[in-house]
Amino acid sequence: MHETLEQLRYDNSFIRALPADPESRNNLRQVHGACFSRIAPSPVPDPRLIAASPEVAEILGLSPEASRDPAFVEVLSGNRTVQGMAPFAACYGGHQFGNWAGQLGDGRAITLGEVITPNDERWELQLKGAGRTPYSRSADGRAVMRSSVREFLCSEAMHHLGVPTTRALSLVSTGAEVVRDMFYSGRPAPEPGAIVCRVAPSFIRFGNFELLAARGDAELLRKLTDYTIDRHYPWLREDDQGDLYVRFLDEVCQRTARMIVEWMRVGFVHGVMNTDNMSILGLTIDYGPYGWLDDFDPGWTPNTTDAEMRRYCYGNQPRIAHWNLLQLANALHPLVGSAAPMESVLLNYGRRLAQGQQQMMASKLGLRSFRPDSGEDGNQASPDLTLVNDLLQLLHRVETDMTLFYRALANLDVGGHHRVDSDDGPLLAVLRQAYYSPDALAPDYQRDMAAWLRRYVQRLQEDGEGNHERRAGMNAVNPLYVPRNYLAQLAIDQAEQGDGSRLHDLLDVLRHPYEEQAGREAYAARRPDWARDRPGCSMLSCSS
Repeated sequence: MHETLEQLRYDNSFIRALPADPESRNNLRQVHGACFSRIAPSPVPDPRLIAASPEVAEILGLSPEASRDPAFVEVLSGNRTVQGMAPFAACYGGHQFGNWAGQLGDGRAITLGEVITPNDERWELQLKGAGRTPYSRSADGRAVMRSSVREFLCSEAMHHLGVPTTRALSLVSTGAEVVRDMFYSGRPAPEPGAIVCRVAPSFIRFGNFELLAARGDAELLRKLTDYTIDRHYPWLREDDQGDLYVRFLDEVCQRTARMIVEWMRVGFVHGVMNTDNMSILGLTIDYGPYGWLDDFDPGWTPNTTDAEMRRYCYGNQPRIAHWNLLQLANALHPLVGSAAPMESVLLNYGRRLAQGQQQMMASKLGLRSFRPDSGEDGNQASPDLTLVNDLLQLLHRVETDMTLFYRALANLDVGGHHRVDSDDGPLLAVLRQAYYSPDALAPDYQRDMAAWLRRYVQRLQEDGEGNHERRAGMNAVNPLYVPRNYLAQLAIDQAEQGDGSRLHDLLDVLRHPYEEQAGREAYAARRPDWARDRPGCSMLSCSS
């Protein structure tokens, strides 16, 4: 076990394998013929550690005491680098809200280096909010405490929820203020600054490939794609069945489908699924104006910029991921030369996604499996699909807390007597905690939900699994604790005063999101009324 950041092994394969920006000045510019610019973080006046993830530190080979080393904060605030680090900002483009935006790049993120861990894994350390780069456009390259707390918290929470994600090692306050217009209202104000150290095997995005294709730089596009395959998908070289780049796209499609299914399972809404925010490894990346479903609403987006179009709302995420993959396929087309095999891969994404969502819903409902369509050529709709679709409509009809609903549903006694002519009250009582206004449920809703519950019980009885086994299975995939927006905001309020205790407490709860934790019931409570419209608890912007 290493002890400090200075003792880690650094290799930096990305900058060794790919061309660098020949310009060394840190001025805003279009960067051509290069995948990155060498740039050092900008120092901050008074860095202080607010939080650190011991799990990520352990992955990297850092000792539990490493975060107490003064050099830990100095390095992770950008005030110094250690031997072996080679800081850079990556060059990429992307589609933003469906429109080609041209060159974007790491405008406020600087990768310090690539660590080789004691297990011979490779992880990049990247500082978000570490100062201007050639890709900062009109911005200052800094980040505020509120967005940094949210990124640190959700990166780690998503990992413990079982969702593919980048990780976070540290959260450091900078001692400097950053001016931001939180809701683009024309009233900018100073806010405390902070820096997150993000950790991932790679931060390569769809947009890295898109920019090179858009510029017609086929040679560099091939070089980047070959590097990505050799570094992250080396087994593709061992299989000579079919075009290498088509198989690469297929792997990215598979990983993206799995990520989206997991987002939908836990109620996560990314908020800004631009192609420059899509990881080539199928990881959740760039935690900006994300949100968590409180009441189930497929049309909800946490992003004020998207409030009218709702392009990136919860229910659209599977479709938008497909659209983004299409843009990646377009970018890789010069390497393949034929559209047909890539179209086939994209069709496979749709099939995998549908199968993944069906399996996911079966597990959330405690079904042993999802029964497929039946009849000749599968032309008879699956009763299980109808059961699921009817439930989703019911969840949307009244304010229903998605997280609490599925936890409550696990407590339903399948062995009980749920006859059509029996009283609805006892049947519905198990779900009471999931409703925001349980005493105001309309009679027709109660009738329809009770009817659905009876169908559901009958379906469970066909599986023949006992209450205990089913409940354990459901509780293993339906979290009790999620990083609700209002909980994150309460942690932000304290962190802006230099106090990370509430953040530590919340993160500790979220390390075990599927287990009931005595004394921590408040962390699983429905969103309080005061949080409905408070900034940071409901809608957010892309501003950081």
